[in-house]
Parts: sequence; structure tokens; C-alpha cells
Amino acid sequence: MAINRRLLSLLFLLAAVSSIVAASFSHSDSDSDLINELVSLRSASESGVIHLDDHGISKFLTSASTPRPYSMLVFFDATQLHSKSELRLQELRREFGIVSVSFLANNNGSDATKLFFCEIEFSKAQSSFQLFGVNALPHIRLVAPSISNLRDESGQMDQSDFSRLAESMAEFVEQRTKLTVGPIQRPPLLSRAQIGVIVALIVIATPFVIKRILKGETLLHDRRLWLSGAIFIYFFSVAGTMHNIIRKMPMFLQDRNDPNKLVFFYQGSGMQLGAEGFAVGFLYTVVGLLLAFVTNVLVRVKNITAQRLVMLLALFISFWAVKKVVYLDNWKTGYGIHPYWPSSWR
Repeated sequence: MAINRRLLSLLFLLAAVSSIVAASFSHSDSDSDLINELVSLRSASESGVIHLDDHGISKFLTSASTPRPYSMLVFFDATQLHSKSELRLQELRREFGIVSVSFLANNNGSDATKLFFCEIEFSKAQSSFQLFGVNALPHIRLVAPSISNLRDESGQMDQSDFSRLAESMAEFVEQRTKLTVGPIQRPPLLSRAQIGVIVALIVIATPFVIKRILKGETLLHDRRLWLSGAIFIYFFSVAGTMHNIIRKMPMFLQDRNDPNKLVFFYQGSGMQLGAEGFAVGFLYTVVGLLLAFVTNVLVRVKNITAQRLVMLLALFISFWAVKKVVYLDNWKTGYGIHPYWPSSWR
């Protein structure tokens, strides 16, 4: 009896050990299967960004036991919001792909399977958006191996991490994952074929260009080109175009009280719309052109009566234009501009 009991206990012990070993092997096999499938999906993508849907999120994140042998950097996208330029979704998506390409190019060993770049599109994975608790874009989140609650926002990328685009995204990844992204590898502006075509055209056109330069028949010798360029630069300078470009100001706004109406002039000194700047620039340009006409062209007219009539017309138009600019400044800022006459005139 004692021998039988020892045999039974030994058999139970062997069964327990074998089950534990089998479970560990099956767990490692399932992890390796997930990594192999992720690598396969990544290889099928041009930029190395894996497109995931609700099924993919369930398979690689929610159903996979923690800690997972990999991290995921997820970019949340919505095609219907690409038209809103202020969100910069398309630009950020391109930069996200550049970080992915750079990571793969600089990591060929085991580190390449420790981080996967993924993308979730709203129309194809609405449940995943709710699962992550994402309600605003742009949104990029790092899902660490130990994260089981996908609503955990500890891995969310801040807006400041978008400032320098791919470079700042790479810094975020390196700080959070302790992996090295490496130098950012941006695609060249021109392909080799395009560069070859441009070089061939330059070589062919060089003799003809030299011939025209020696004869003085190029556009750079045309005074009308320089005159038009000077007027163009003057107009865009006084219109505040650089302000509009740097701050990405819209040409107009939609009226909040009446959506069918558009607002071209914004009341307030802290903001200037594009159409407003062009209107003021047009008025300034009119005054400048009239002044140039009077001082360079009108003085050559021999008819004194015609000179006086054109001079009066130019003064009237200039006075009207300046008055409109002053009125707009008063309306926007609330500060009035009044004439001050000499005391001897009073």
C-alpha cells in the first residue's frame, strides 16, 4: 500500500510538472505566433505601419496575455476629418510613417520585434476608438507590454510632441520604450530619374541661355518684369501676407449667428483675416501707384489742364483710400485718429 501511494504521488507530481512545462511552451509559442504575424503585416506595408481593425486590436492587445513581448505605437486617424487643415492629420500621418521607416532601417536585430507602429481608422474600427476612450484627434498612444486597460492614458503623446513632427515623435518613443529609433530617414525630394531629366534639360538649354544672356534678351533684362515684381512684393508686404502665412489665418470666417453669411473683417486688434489684409493692401497699393504715376509720368505731360485734372483725381482717390484704412483701424481697435492743426490755423 505504501509503495502504491508513493507511486500515485509521484505520478501526480510528474503530471503537474508536465502540465506547467506544456503551458509555458504553449504560451511562448502563442507569443512567437503573434510576433510572426505582426512582422508579416508590417512587411506588407510600404511604411511599416500596420493597419488594424477591431479584430486586430482584439487579437494583438485585448486577448493577448500581459506582459506582451512587444509594444505598440498607435496612430488614430479619421478620413472624414482630413479636410480640416487645422488638425494636420495627413501631415502627422506621413511623419508617423517616416518614424516607422527610420526605426526599421536602424534596427535589424531583436529590437525590431519589440515595437510595432500601427494605425486605426475610425470608419473601420469605431469600437476600438471607444475601447481606447479616444474622442479627439490628433491622438497617438503607446501601448506598453504591461498595459491591460486600454483606456490608460499614461502612454498618450502630448501635443508638444507633435511640434517637430518626426523628430519629436522619435524622442517620445526613445524615452518611453528605451529603444533607439536612430536618425530620421526622410525620402528625397526628387527621385534619381527626375534628377536625371532635370540635368539633361539643363545641359541642353545651357547654350541657348548663354546666347540670350550675351544678347540681353532674357527676362532679367525686361524692365516690365522688375516693375511687376516690385509691385507684387509691395502689395504682399503691406497686406500682412507673412502674418497670415505664419499664423495660418483663414481668408474668411463663418458667421456664428447666421451660418449662411461669411465674415471678411474681424473686429478686434488681435486678429486679421486674409481677405481683410488683401483689402488694406489693395488700398495701400493704389495710393503708391498713383504717387508713382504723378511723380514719374504726369510731370511729362505738356498740357497743364490735363495735369491739374489728373492731379485732382489722384488726390481724391488717395484721400478716399487713406480714409477707408483709417476707418477700418478705428473700427478694429476702437482708437480714433484725429487731425491736429497748427495753432496758427485756429
